[in-house]
Amino acid sequence: MSDTRTDLRIEPLTGGSTDALLADWQHAHNTIVPADSAYLSLDDVRERAGRNVLESAYVDDVLVGCSTVRPPRDGVATVIARVLPDHRGRGYGRALYARGLDRARALGAEEIETVVLTSNTAGLRFAERAGFTTEVDRYRLDGDTVDWVELRLTGDDRP
Repeated sequence: MSDTRTDLRIEPLTGGSTDALLADWQHAHNTIVPADSAYLSLDDVRERAGRNVLESAYVDDVLVGCSTVRPPRDGVATVIARVLPDHRGRGYGRALYARGLDRARALGAEEIETVVLTSNTAGLRFAERAGFTTEVDRYRLDGDTVDWVELRLTGDDRP
């Protein structure tokens, strides 16, 4: 499926997706989220694909990023867009984020959050520009040396 906003080709993942498709999503995730506690195996990705909306993004056959939408819990969905460093600044993150927002809204989200490593300054700037201006939580997972920050979407971009 092609995304009309960019030259992206989006591939949704399911628990039954091929190992190659799961491995691409895994590669993008593990490259962008280097925290030891967040490293995901193929089995981890397969399990997440069964409970979350996972998508990999390509330009031609080149992997450029991935996304996650965690379905609403108590009305709050989490939307995460990840773009590999060599492909940033081309609108792919905005396209992945917009798709994630649409999906979260379709799933009934009343509020939208995202989560970013505090060491990911580009990701934090992106989140702020997208309207994630309310900090909900800050925490450190076992084994991590950097905090995670949960941010809530505020203003007109809310569902």
